[in-house]
Formats: sequence, structure tokens, C-alpha cells
Amino acid sequence: MDDRDDRRGGDDVRAVIAPLGADPSGRALDALTPRELEVLALMSEGWSNAAIGGHLFLSERTVETHIGGIFAKLGIEDSPDGNRRVRAILAYLQAPAR
Repeated sequence: MDDRDDRRGGDDVRAVIAPLGADPSGRALDALTPRELEVLALMSEGWSNAAIGGHLFLSERTVETHIGGIFAKLGIEDSPDGNRRVRAILAYLQAPAR
């Protein structure tokens, strides 16, 4: 089992995500492009937009565009009650390993 399996598999993560309405099957991630998945993976490791851009040789604005696409495809709307970045990361961490 690799590190990614460890981060995605635990019942503790599922317990946190379930009340947030995340997709338990992880199928929502199927709509993401490979680049969006790369960006989301780095987000899940705590990287800033600038750091993600530097790592993937993208401008920060392009990273922001990818993140906007991630939010849209995962159906994560802007809300004063929640952090969209955290919700996207939780959906990623909860999804079955690919």
C-alpha cells in the first residue's frame, strides 16, 4: 500500500467527510482532467497556489483557473459557511485510490 492509499482509506476520513455531503463513491473526481487532479493532489498536500504553479510550471492565475474548474465539477459552491478548498481536498482524500 502506498502513501496515497493511507491518506484516502481510513474510516476517520469518511466520518469527517460524510456530514459534508461529499461523494462517497469518488465518481465526481472522474469529471476532472488529469491536470485538475494533479492540482487537487498538491492542494491536498497543503501547497499554496503559487507553489503548485511553480511545481507544475504554470502561472498562479492558471492554477486558480484549474481550481475553479475543480470546484465547478465537484459542485462545490461558494458559501460563507464552508471552505471550498477544504471540501475539494476532502472529496479527493475520500475517493478510492486510482
